[in-house]
Amino acid sequence: MAKTPLQIKSLARAHTESALAVLAAILNETDAPESSRVQAATALLDRGWGKPTQLIGGDEDHPLKIERIERVIVNATDTDSQSLPTVN
Repeated sequence: MAKTPLQIKSLARAHTESALAVLAAILNETDAPESSRVQAATALLDRGWGKPTQLIGGDEDHPLKIERIERVIVNATDTDSQSLPTVN
C-alpha cells in the first residue's frame, strides 16, 4: 500500500539524528573530498539556521520596479474558459 505524504515525512524524520550524524562525520572527515565536506556543511547550516535569504531585484542600471500587483480569481470548475484573462 502506498504511503501518504504525511507518513513519508514521519518516516524520514525518524532518521533525523542519524542523518545529522552522517553529515557531521563527512564534514569532519579530513580525507573526504572538499566538495563533499562543503555540501555537508551547507546542509547542516541550512537545517540549523535556514537557507540564506535571496533578494529579488535588479542592479544599479536596471532596478527592480513593481508596477502593479493584481489578484485574478478564476472559477476552476468553469470548463468554458480556455485561459486566464489577459492584463493590459
